[in-house]
Amino acid sequence: MAIGNWGKDIVFSVSERQVFTLQNMMRTVGSQWATHSRIGLKDQPEFLRPSLQKITFTMDLDATLGVQPRATLEKLERFTERGTVNALVLGGRRLGRYWWRITGASETWETVYNRGELVRAKVNVTMEEYL
Repeated sequence: MAIGNWGKDIVFSVSERQVFTLQNMMRTVGSQWATHSRIGLKDQPEFLRPSLQKITFTMDLDATLGVQPRATLEKLERFTERGTVNALVLGGRRLGRYWWRITGASETWETVYNRGELVRAKVNVTMEEYL
């Protein structure tokens, strides 16, 4: 069953053959303000604009759960370095009004078998809105 997706390239799902999910998702929404100093009065804040939203999450990539860790890491590397943008959907609903770009992916290789076969890895992904 599909949990969500980032375009057609990354599909989060759980089935009998594969478990490919995300964990610990954190979304940051903010705004930018200017502060004007006034003699003898409190500073006057002025709203300037909304900030770009950011999302971070972790993915456990485990070959015993039907995921190809190395291929997935290579895909994420390509998407990050090429500036690929897609809509991010979770539970059938888009997150935010705009598309998302991967601004960083840090990986930990947890289990490596003989001849360098990567069996289990964890990757922390950082995304930012793309207008």
